[in-house]
Amino acid sequence: MDENPSVDYARPSIARVYDFFLGGDLNSEADRQVAEKILEAMPDLPDILRANRAFAVRAVRYLVEAGIRQFLDLGSGLATTGAAHEVVRDAGADARVLYVDNDPVVAAHNRLLAPGSNCAVLRADLRDTAEVLGSPQAADLFDFDQPIGVLMIAVLHFVPHADRPGDIVARYRDALAPGSCLALTHAENAERRPSTFQAARVYSKDVAEIHLRTRTEIAAFLDGWDLEAPGLVPAPDWHPDPATLVRPTVRQHGVAAVARKPLP
Repeated sequence: MDENPSVDYARPSIARVYDFFLGGDLNSEADRQVAEKILEAMPDLPDILRANRAFAVRAVRYLVEAGIRQFLDLGSGLATTGAAHEVVRDAGADARVLYVDNDPVVAAHNRLLAPGSNCAVLRADLRDTAEVLGSPQAADLFDFDQPIGVLMIAVLHFVPHADRPGDIVARYRDALAPGSCLALTHAENAERRPSTFQAARVYSKDVAEIHLRTRTEIAAFLDGWDLEAPGLVPAPDWHPDPATLVRPTVRQHGVAAVARKPLP
């Protein structure tokens, strides 16, 4: 994929809008304008996304404690506070991280945000498993005979049904060593709130199409993996931090899980 395309900052991007909701400053006026429209429909969204990021931090720590030392962050977004390389560094682990995103701005920023021999950045579409796993970056960074932790955080809901997201997950599973793990989050609307549907419509129109799936549909993406306790649950409820208070509405818009590829 071309590493130096022209960038249209007048068009909002998934990663930069997400950055705005997390309180970051790596976003444009166009990103902020559409984010404000989404907030009118769904004021709780920043709290929901912070809970999503907090899950990712807990999941990476969990995998480090389980012995994982290689991480493949698919649809990574901007590697800012709480990014995988920071979490493993803070845990004192000598781990390697490959950030993959198809946004050229994300790729450029991540090369600055995640420097060092233990990190690499690939501009690619996560749906192209052959390009991702066959990339020079992956070859240089990973030992494919050892387990890899795959992160799919808030990304599969941008993959249309026609692209068969479950098959994408399965291709990564089949390509990696036994004992490899998957950490996943996905948007849902369990309460079928009109405000959530409205926010999704605005997001789909102005940023990127988003697909709210049922928990049963999301669970199917984990077929062939062994779920770690407590299973597929609202993101704040996965190994929760007892010191963090979460409003009930935050639990109703996304689920999370960590799963492991079975050993032979």
